[in-house]
Amino acid sequence: MKLKVRFYDKKLLQNYLVVLSAVSVLSSFFYIVVEIPANHKISVGMGIALILFIIFIIEWMIANFQDKTTLCINNSTLIVKIGDIFKEKNLKVIAFNEYFDTQVDNKIIADNTLNGIYIKSKIDDISKLDYVIDNDIHLNSKVVQNNDSRSNGKKKKYELGTIFQNDDYLLTAFSKFDNDNRAYLSMNDYVNFLLNFWNEIDIIYAGRSVSIPLLGSGITRFQDTISEQESLELLIWSFKISRIKFTYPSMVSIIIHESKRDKINFFKLKEE
Repeated sequence: MKLKVRFYDKKLLQNYLVVLSAVSVLSSFFYIVVEIPANHKISVGMGIALILFIIFIIEWMIANFQDKTTLCINNSTLIVKIGDIFKEKNLKVIAFNEYFDTQVDNKIIADNTLNGIYIKSKIDDISKLDYVIDNDIHLNSKVVQNNDSRSNGKKKKYELGTIFQNDDYLLTAFSKFDNDNRAYLSMNDYVNFLLNFWNEIDIIYAGRSVSIPLLGSGITRFQDTISEQESLELLIWSFKISRIKFTYPSMVSIIIHESKRDKINFFKLKEE
């Protein structure tokens, strides 16, 4: 496993100083009430130093092996964890392109993406899904263009961040498509998507919990270089500034796929 938290990490050292302070108080009390023979003082001191070093090593290892963290943002609970979005029991977000295409042929939608897996494993009648998407009143209010020149796929282009609810899945228009049906996104597009996305979630969630995959991690044509960690931090930041509130017991979960484990520093996410 890749070590993501350095030995001299500032936050790790700050946390350790809290432990060190507590141990120092206890040690001082111990030295006051217990008389230690002069010939044993050095041994006892070295023993305490060794214990403190072991405690630091344990904290460092816990920080590196951490695969879940809980944040409190705007009085809402946000959990980031390793998992499988399809195994979550609440509302689940699946990213589509800006046309809400459903054609899984490895040309428009790849069959190994969350989008492709969802369509292949969760949709029995694709034509029915296409029909309800095409005729949904809310979606039609979010159409930004009818791209009649598009030879493959659907013609209606929707505003990024638009959400269509299909049972307990929230399908969202996430990525833009070029003329060759390749997904791409600029940083400005990503930020605009996030702000609109949370607004849509606020309208739809109705007190229910929502699980979200790490949006953006699968797009290789990001016009601005961005890591999985930065993408996650932007997602959390956008939730914070959206001011949306999830009242207990509802919460937001960001689900990180196992393949991304070594690219996410969970320890770093914890609020200062």
